Amino acid sequence: MDRKDVYDHLAKIYLDASSKTKRKKRHKDNTKITQAFFVAGALALLSLMLVFLISARKSKELTSEIALIFAPEAVKINFNFDPAKKESYSLKLNNVNFKHFKVLAFSVRKASPGGNVSLRVELTNSFKEKSEVYLNNISEKWRDYRVNLIDFKGVSSWSKVAELAFIVEEWNASSKKGIVYVDNIRLLK
Repeated sequence: MDRKDVYDHLAKIYLDASSKTKRKKRHKDNTKITQAFFVAGALALLSLMLVFLISARKSKELTSEIALIFAPEAVKINFNFDPAKKESYSLKLNNVNFKHFKVLAFSVRKASPGGNVSLRVELTNSFKEKSEVYLNNISEKWRDYRVNLIDFKGVSSWSKVAELAFIVEEWNASSKKGIVYVDNIRLLK
């Protein structure tokens, strides 16, 4: 072997080796880019799944409040305890099934400030079982009340509820005259 052959042989080995390292380096770069795209895609997918789960949960929470609405507008209980002893507003429910609900919700306010007024909320089922819950110190500002159905202790069967009443009684109001409004009457799951 002469010198030229040795140089050619060394150049071939050297050049092949350097091109292989360039190919390896390019391959590593491509692998890093692929991994970066994969990680970014996985993060995007996880983000979308998280957004979907949160929106599904909120949707479920909202739909649990879309139940039954009993009165399309505010109910007005105008009381004057001269000679009456109580004023009420009753909703005939035609044996509505309350079994799948947990809460009776509504908003209440009185028309004028001053004086204490309490409201009796009464449920009666088709078996004539009757139970009430009292709400004390009704405010002149709207306040949302949520009464658990289990608080109506005298009712044992919720499959056929016949009537819902809101009652202001003379002994439970500090003034002889006034107005109480009840609105947004609904059942919640």
